[in-house]
Amino acid sequence: MTLFEDRERAFEQMFVHDEEAQFRALARRNRLLGQWAAMQLGLKGQKADDYVNEIGRSLVARVVDEGLVERLRSDFQASGVKLADEQIREKMAELMATAVTQVRSSTW
Repeated sequence: MTLFEDRERAFEQMFVHDEEAQFRALARRNRLLGQWAAMQLGLKGQKADDYVNEIGRSLVARVVDEGLVERLRSDFQASGVKLADEQIREKMAELMATAVTQVRSSTW
């Protein structure tokens, strides 16, 4: 194998690792977001667990972030929780940073 092929393989492996880490961080962020939203909605016990799981599965269903914002806004409005879309987006960004840190600390 040539040096070029070795480098190419290393870059491919690095890309796969980065994509996997990004996927895991996004999945973790969605679970954290579900937990936060469940608290905002006053959900407890099995209802909270079901809600967290539903929001967490959003990644698998390929729901984009704006879809999550719309879903949470709708759930919040139905429960009388007053949060603006921007507050939800800020929380999502904050939780993504937390999720990346958690994924990196368990992987590296």
